[in-house]
Amino acid sequence: MGTSVRSSGNGNLPAESNTFVGREPELARISALLGSSRLLTLTGPGGVGKSRLALRAAHAAQPEFPGGVWLVELSDLQNPDLLTNAVAEATRLAEQTLRPLLTAVCEHLDNGPVLLVLDTCEHVLDECARVVHELLAQVPQLRILTTSRQSLGVAGEHLLPVTPLPVGEHSDAVTLFTDRAAAAVPSFALTDATRADVAAICTRLDGIPLALELAAVRLRGFPLDRLLQGLDSRFDLLVSPARPRLARHQTLRTAIGWSHELCTPLERLLWARLSVFAGGWDVEAAEFVCHGGPLDPEEILALLASLTEKSIVTRESSGVAGRYRMLDTIRTFGADWLEGLGEQDAVRVRHLDYFRWIARQGEAEWLGPGQRMWAERLSLEHANLRVALEESLAAPDPGTALELTGTLWYFWFACGFADEGRGYLERALRQVPDDASGHTLAIWAHRLVTVVPEDVEAAESVSAAYVWLAQERRLPVPALPLTGASLAVRGESARSALLYGSSAQAPGVGGGAEFFQLLTLAVQAYLLAGQGAFERCAVVAERLRVDCATRGELWMRAWGDFFLALAGIGLGRPQDALRSARRALAAKWRVHDRFGAAAVADLLIAAEAVGGEPERAARLLGVGTRLWYSAGLPQFGDTETTVFRREYARRLRADLGDSAFTEAVREGRGLSAEAAIRLALDGLPDEADL
Repeated sequence: MGTSVRSSGNGNLPAESNTFVGREPELARISALLGSSRLLTLTGPGGVGKSRLALRAAHAAQPEFPGGVWLVELSDLQNPDLLTNAVAEATRLAEQTLRPLLTAVCEHLDNGPVLLVLDTCEHVLDECARVVHELLAQVPQLRILTTSRQSLGVAGEHLLPVTPLPVGEHSDAVTLFTDRAAAAVPSFALTDATRADVAAICTRLDGIPLALELAAVRLRGFPLDRLLQGLDSRFDLLVSPARPRLARHQTLRTAIGWSHELCTPLERLLWARLSVFAGGWDVEAAEFVCHGGPLDPEEILALLASLTEKSIVTRESSGVAGRYRMLDTIRTFGADWLEGLGEQDAVRVRHLDYFRWIARQGEAEWLGPGQRMWAERLSLEHANLRVALEESLAAPDPGTALELTGTLWYFWFACGFADEGRGYLERALRQVPDDASGHTLAIWAHRLVTVVPEDVEAAESVSAAYVWLAQERRLPVPALPLTGASLAVRGESARSALLYGSSAQAPGVGGGAEFFQLLTLAVQAYLLAGQGAFERCAVVAERLRVDCATRGELWMRAWGDFFLALAGIGLGRPQDALRSARRALAAKWRVHDRFGAAAVADLLIAAEAVGGEPERAARLLGVGTRLWYSAGLPQFGDTETTVFRREYARRLRADLGDSAFTEAVREGRGLSAEAAIRLALDGLPDEADL
């Protein structure tokens, strides 16, 4: 989730986890088509290697796309309405935006040649087609590579069918099987004696890469000849005569079914129950959701290890708290099996109960030393939270949905998912009466994540008033970034923020109530800064900082530092302001608050300028432009849009001259995320002091 400042060669492509085999003609064709067409779709059946081929092609294409290469994995997305949110999240665009999110995504990607890879589109095909059409229309230098079992049907789309690997004794299929077999059994080697059997296995499995990889792992328990004999006994455990399948689908399901048959009954049961997870799971989640009947919680860790050994699940990280996941095709097989067992509803209810508990725990501990851990944990569980939310919204009693959406206020508000949270809250609120339990919290959460243009205009008027005040009093600062401060409390204007302090719709208990108390202090500090009462602003900001520090809280404490820095600038104490602003930025960066980081970066411009560092201030003007762009609010990064930036651009240009000013801004805008933060934090003595 962290803040993104784009630089050449950037993006979010994962490392390639194993050797890529073959496909030279396809890779050459993809490279050529990406140069001549704007939309390319790799089509083919499940397991044929579309996703792996797309990833390899994307890695190879990176030098051609200095604006970024971004992978959007859609296999875990169940609600097509969230497809744009998934694109925004993958491309590191915060969702705190005043405009339609798709418009913000288009502007975010309009940054030179960019490649967007949409993987596994078939289950959200219509929405993919709509979004892709809009992206291509609005972003001239964008290229899109998709994988799908069928075409998107968008004008200008080029199709490249992905077929199984060639088979034969000296084929790519044999090379792939040999490579994966040697990884599973280091002593395995392809020899003249084994080549014929390996070729026969590859032919039997039609050269389908996923089937070959599953079969290769079986060599841990079977000699090569037994493996070949086992494949000759066809398994199609879940297909009835009334549901015939294409030959390649049948072969793949045969390979997966054979792996399934080799599992113990408890391993099969766990496989089926694990299919309810999206985006992975940890041991604790598996123990809670998947236990019951013959499956004891104490057995699940050992069974997970066994399924990992058999390549049914993949362990993504080391350590006790490692995460696991399944390939989409394998998960679908497990889901079919779960439905056949008649356990689908019961396991889904346990999944919902577990993530309701996670949401409650996160809320209870959000304002404390575990805040950063919870921000990272819920980001990892985002796909599972979506599954739980959809399940609760579809339930006969929507009260659970209202409770869950409201309880997640901190995730929506502080972790960059305001747009998505707003959508879920509105759906839940429509389904329940006003007197339902949890209604007050949900209403408050909705206000917390809602920004309306009128509020921003009001905040801008406060900034304009301060410019006038500064000129009248001959203060050393032409403007303060009070727009950013107002946005920190989600756009509440001075008047509405004051009234909001006594609102009957504030949460009465729990973490939300504590947060509301802290938010009230932040609003007070904001209002005092807007009035030029900097001494009083500093007192309130310090109280906010102390209250947060007592709780071990980091996210809101950074706003205390923000307002302390504002007061320091207003009082003519630039060094104090710099220290406070840098602490605020470091904290916002640690908790992945892109929105807050952009606001603080603006404040640093003022602090550096007042402190006699115009060149650094100009670079930070460029850094801030990029950060506001990344936060989904590019209008606040435009030097001609906000009072603050217009005034500082004028002053710094006068101090440095046109050429030096333009070059400094360009340098700041072109920095990578890490380099930008290093520049801004220069002089912070000890990050551990956070």
